[in-house]
Amino acid sequence: MTTRYTRREVVQRGAAGVTILSLPGLLAACGGGGGGSSSGEVNDSLNFSNWPLYIDDEKGKVHPTLDAFKADTGITVNYFEDINDNATYFAKIQGPLSQGKGVGRDIIVMTDNSRFPALLVAKGWLEPLDKDKIPNISNLVDAQASPPFDPDRTYSLPWQSGITGIAWNEDVTGPVTSLDQLLNEPKLKGKVTMLTELADSVGLTILSNGGDPSDFTADEFGQAVKTIQSAVDSGQIRQFTGNDYAQPLTKGDIAAAVAWSGDIVQLLADNPKLKWAIPEAGGMIWTDNMLIPQGGSSPTASTYMNSVYDPVVAAQIAAYVNYVTPVKGAREELARTDPETANNTLIFPTDDMLSSVHQFSSEALQDEEFQAAWQKVLGA
Repeated sequence: MTTRYTRREVVQRGAAGVTILSLPGLLAACGGGGGGSSSGEVNDSLNFSNWPLYIDDEKGKVHPTLDAFKADTGITVNYFEDINDNATYFAKIQGPLSQGKGVGRDIIVMTDNSRFPALLVAKGWLEPLDKDKIPNISNLVDAQASPPFDPDRTYSLPWQSGITGIAWNEDVTGPVTSLDQLLNEPKLKGKVTMLTELADSVGLTILSNGGDPSDFTADEFGQAVKTIQSAVDSGQIRQFTGNDYAQPLTKGDIAAAVAWSGDIVQLLADNPKLKWAIPEAGGMIWTDNMLIPQGGSSPTASTYMNSVYDPVVAAQIAAYVNYVTPVKGAREELARTDPETANNTLIFPTDDMLSSVHQFSSEALQDEEFQAAWQKVLGA
C-alpha cells in the first residue's frame, strides 16, 4: 500500500522523531530472532514492528496500552515504527527468512490487499498463533473471521482495518455514490482520481461491473481494467494517487476520489464539506494484520494479541488511530468516555456497512499478468 507515514502526515498528526531501521539495524536492535514458537514459554520482552503513529500515543513517546500490558504481564514491548510500506519492509526481511533465520521480531504488521501476507503464508515464513493464549479471539468481528489469505486465522489477527469508498467535495459536486457515476458523469470529467492500489481501484470496478472481487475470472479482471483505461483515455480520471488526493479534494481542485475511510475521518474535522460513502455496488475492506515471523515467539506474541482483543484496550487504540477496529465491544466501551468517536461510522461501521464491503482475492494479487496489466493502466 501507499506509505502510511505519509498518510498520517496529510492528516496533520506529525511524525517527528520516527526512526526507520535498515535490516542490519533491525536485527541488531533485537539480537536476531525472537524466542521461537516451539519453546512454549512466554518471554519477558516482545519485539513489535508497526506502521508509524498506529497505536495510542501521548506526546509522541508514551503508549499507554503498552505500559498497561507490561504492568499486567511483566512483558516489556520493544516497539518499532519501522514499517513504511509493505514492499519495502518485505524486501528487508525476505533474505533472512529465506535462509531460515529470524528477523528480530515477534510481531510484524502487513496489509492484506498487498501480496505479502499471502506470500509469507505460502512460503512457510510465519509461526502459527498460539490460540490457547488468545481467549479474546472470540471478540474478533465476524466480517474478519476468514480472510482469503488465511481462512482459519492460523497465522494472523487483524490490527486495524480501513474501507475504500468514494469521497466528494460538496462545494464542487453533489453526491457521488457509484463508480459508474465517478467514471462517466460528464461534469466530473478531469476532476476525478483513483487509487494506485490494484485491490482498491480494480476491486471497486469489479463490484460495479457486477462481479465479486474475492473470486473473479481473468475476463472479469480484464473488463475492469478496460473500464478504468477508458476513463483514463477520455480524460475523466485526472490521475492515480496514494493518499495525496486529500489536499486537492479539500481545496476543490478535484471533485471526487476513490478514498480511504481513515483519511476522511481526520479531514472532516476541518473540512465539513467533504463526504464519503461506500458505493452502491459495495466497497472494499483492507486489513493490517499482526503476523508472527519465523523465529518469533508465538506464545509471547499471542499473549499480546489477547490483550489488544480486550474491548477496553481496543477502544483506547481506536480512539487514537481512527481506523476500523476488529474487536467486538470496543464501540460500547468507547461510548462511555467518547460518544462522538463511538458514533462515527467510519471508525465503527454499522452491520449494514460491513455487509457491503469485500476483500480482494489474495490469489489474484500473486498473478504477475494482473500486476503487469495494472501497471500499464498506471502508465508505469
